[in-house]
Amino acid sequence: MNSSPLRIAIVGAGPGGLTLARLLHVAGINARVFERETCATERPQGGTLDLHAESGQLALARAGLTEGFLRIARYDDQGSRLYDGDGRLLLADDDTTGDRPEVDRTALRALLLQSLPSGTVNWGHGLREVVPRDDGLYDLVFDEARQGPFDLVVGADGAWSRVRSLVSRYQPQYSGLTFIEFGIDEVDTRHPALSRLVGRGKMGVEGGGRSLIVQRNGNAHLRGYAIFRVPVEWAERRFDITSPAAVRDALVDEFAGWADALLELFRASSDQFAIRPIHALPVGHHWTNRAGITLLGDAAHLMSPYGGEGVNAAMLDAAELAGHLTGPQDWRDAVRAYEAEMFARVAEPAGQAADAAATELSHVSQELTLAQHRAFIEMRAAASHTAAR
Repeated sequence: MNSSPLRIAIVGAGPGGLTLARLLHVAGINARVFERETCATERPQGGTLDLHAESGQLALARAGLTEGFLRIARYDDQGSRLYDGDGRLLLADDDTTGDRPEVDRTALRALLLQSLPSGTVNWGHGLREVVPRDDGLYDLVFDEARQGPFDLVVGADGAWSRVRSLVSRYQPQYSGLTFIEFGIDEVDTRHPALSRLVGRGKMGVEGGGRSLIVQRNGNAHLRGYAIFRVPVEWAERRFDITSPAAVRDALVDEFAGWADALLELFRASSDQFAIRPIHALPVGHHWTNRAGITLLGDAAHLMSPYGGEGVNAAMLDAAELAGHLTGPQDWRDAVRAYEAEMFARVAEPAGQAADAAATELSHVSQELTLAQHRAFIEMRAAASHTAAR
């Protein structure tokens, strides 16, 4: 371990930033986390995610949080179903013996927060700027405060990272896909037919140039995404999210011709909707090392959600960076080593996510037969397993 104590700032209290803070704490290194949200419950953290054994679960194991993770993991919700627009079940995999259990993002964040000493996370600190000092250190400028100096600033601040500009000129680009997010509450008791339709896990539907994904979350909640390939400004013109009834009607209209059992997913949705344009950084995004600044997670390699690698990659970034920082080498060399390994590690999953986004709602995906669907899904699963190794 380095003999001189490092002054480390982590910008962003998402899974990646909190995992890094926990791993450093376990190793006896204090870090300060700065988060723009005023508290942990200020906004919804998103839907369910599957934590992979070789990345997200590995990071939690190194952080000593496996027992806590097992209390919130949903191994029964690993199933997958594929339908066509007529409501015909094309493919079903209800296997619950896999090693990628689902976990709600809110529960994962709570687990990580509870593992940190009080005061580690500084809430209500929206970063405006990272300012290099003449002595080689850095200050962080917030709306109403200035913090520093810090030896190392880690940008874990997501897609629109403020830290990234110190090492990279790239900004995320729109993929051409926009998701309309919706939710269904108390599905098991209020909408049992929809509960059976989705099953224990997630379902996907493709047909007529349209696509739909619905995931089972904890507490009998379904979270769905209606997917469109459209100009980035189209969704805000088409869907008035200030009027939930209008959004439901518009979704039913956009998916006209689909089986009524599928359209019922929109009719049963709650009043909470969100428009989510999908952006990504270029595949192979990298930068020249700059002493005292580094990135992890979406700030470093934002990719489309296809493949489920985002949070897993961020948590593995945190585990690898912490491993280097707590090793015998100088911390500057440790960061350089982390970055070189991270660039190589994420290239393949980022490429696969980009390919999946590029073909979503394409002519090729629409024309897949049942046999082709099965082969395509098996190929993706095999590719994901190979990439993990």
